[in-house]
Amino acid sequence: MIFSCLKSEELSHSVRMLTHRFVLLGLLVMFCLPQSARAEELKPPAIGAQVPDVPLVDIYRRERTLSDSQGKQAIVLAVLGVDCPLANLYIPRLNEMHAEYASKGVQFAVINSNPQDTMVQVAAHALETKMTFPVLKDFEQKALNALGAKRTPEVFLLDGDFKIRYHGRIDDQFTISHRRPEPQRLDLKIAIDELLAGDEITVTETNPHGCLIPRWEDQLPREEITYASHIAKLFDNKCYRCHREGQVGPFALEDYRDAKTWAEPIYEAVVEQRMPPWHAEDGIHSFLNNRSLTQTEIEQVVKWVKADCPSGNLEQVPEKPVVDDEWSIGIPDLVIEMPREEQVPSTGVVPYRYQTAELSFDEDVWVQAAEARPGTTEVVHHILAYINTPRRDGEGNVKKGFDFFGRDGSVGLLVGWAPGDMPQIYPEGYARKIPKGSQIVFELHYTPDGVARTDRSSVAIKFTKEPPQHEIRTNFMAQTKIEIPAHRFRHQDSQSFTFRKEARIISLMPHMHWRGLSADYFLEYPDGTKKEVMSVPYYDFNWQSIYRFENPLEVPPGTKLTVVGTWDNTADNPNNPDPSKTVYWGQQTWEEMLAGWVDYVYVDSDAVKTSAVEKPTE
Repeated sequence: MIFSCLKSEELSHSVRMLTHRFVLLGLLVMFCLPQSARAEELKPPAIGAQVPDVPLVDIYRRERTLSDSQGKQAIVLAVLGVDCPLANLYIPRLNEMHAEYASKGVQFAVINSNPQDTMVQVAAHALETKMTFPVLKDFEQKALNALGAKRTPEVFLLDGDFKIRYHGRIDDQFTISHRRPEPQRLDLKIAIDELLAGDEITVTETNPHGCLIPRWEDQLPREEITYASHIAKLFDNKCYRCHREGQVGPFALEDYRDAKTWAEPIYEAVVEQRMPPWHAEDGIHSFLNNRSLTQTEIEQVVKWVKADCPSGNLEQVPEKPVVDDEWSIGIPDLVIEMPREEQVPSTGVVPYRYQTAELSFDEDVWVQAAEARPGTTEVVHHILAYINTPRRDGEGNVKKGFDFFGRDGSVGLLVGWAPGDMPQIYPEGYARKIPKGSQIVFELHYTPDGVARTDRSSVAIKFTKEPPQHEIRTNFMAQTKIEIPAHRFRHQDSQSFTFRKEARIISLMPHMHWRGLSADYFLEYPDGTKKEVMSVPYYDFNWQSIYRFENPLEVPPGTKLTVVGTWDNTADNPNNPDPSKTVYWGQQTWEEMLAGWVDYVYVDSDAVKTSAVEKPTE
């Protein structure tokens, strides 16, 4: 009876499972919780009051304000949450109403004010439920306070002057106490029709039913949070590798003075979940290198800054992690520098530059860890270091050109670097092979910053001390035939790779350019079973991350891995240089790419036959 009013295809599988799971326990518990005193004091503005223009960001980190809807006949603001069963039941209804009223000048938008719902979760939820309107994250509950909302779902209908004309429930089909096969009164729809017709709205307020929204202030820890007892360890674990001298972080977090000096920007970046950068959805699988903050850690930072950054006993501050001053992988066995400096002009477009570093290994060697480092961070957009093993003709002469890309998408990649990227560090028993006679080919992408500069980037390597059990392999999974039509929103394309033997997937890394919105990976097994294995619900071109599985994925022979990319080629995308043009594959950032990098091993350990060399020399 609960779902008799909805077609089964209207809700995704996971949302149906979520609803089944919580509909009995959740509705009995969450809906019956007493409101806090703070929530009871919170009241919505009176009907006719103008709503302040509070700036929020959508799931693609684009700022949205009410003034963006200037000229609309009406605006519907729906307050929703990720895990509220009642709110999830109403999403198909909101999608239907948006489809009906968008052409009539009505703007729909969702606001998520739940402190427990992360930005990644909100983005994943919006994509999973196929919301067709802007979905906004209210990090500090400023919009919640302005609206006086208490529950999810709760809706506000505004007129063209941003004055509240209706507030309350969407309709009366789903409530705490009953589930009707059909609604008896379509409160929101009736109010919209009356507003568009210029009539007086018959019912201006109704009582919303749903899940209480926790107040941000009530979630903060009760105990005193100090730098010595809490914040120092948190920063060391999640921030220090980037925020130290010579690394990508714009300031160092070496001690209490640094932390207090930068407390306000840290607060803003942490509350808005911009830092530490992490964009994969957790829950499908866990990742070894997940650097995102937990909700508890976010709350600790918030309380610490709001309390004026108490130091605590600084003599009890834990020791900093032991890291090499220059390399995150520790002291390397070998550093390979570009053979010559590259001259980068002050302006203009710089084609990719390539340099080849000759090696003199007289046997195969195995790499345990590798790290690329830009010589001049101001202009280095990215570095890719390839392993090139030249082919020879019948007379033993080396053939011209590079030979690190295979026809099946396989690629001899040693390591890469881009802002936010992390070094390659393989677990014990895993290593990447550099065959004897190989070269290292540097691929450099430069973006001028107004000053003529020189660059000489480098790569550091640590070798295995024992022969590895498994050889790390990489596939590019590049879809070079992408064609993204002009003005197209959420255009999708894909590329696949099939494992010919039993394999173990170590890591995934999607890559797109300025128009990229999201990326998803799926496995299709030989028996036809399909499963999503990773989702990056909002892709951020400014932070290129490798996602390393805590438990590598075992796949049988014949399993197909597919990456699906989603782009926004509309004028609404602030990163889009020209929405009027169809976009194709290209190396420059105003062109586009879809690359679904995957690191894996074939489980058959017989593939590894050569010995390891601890410290080879050039």
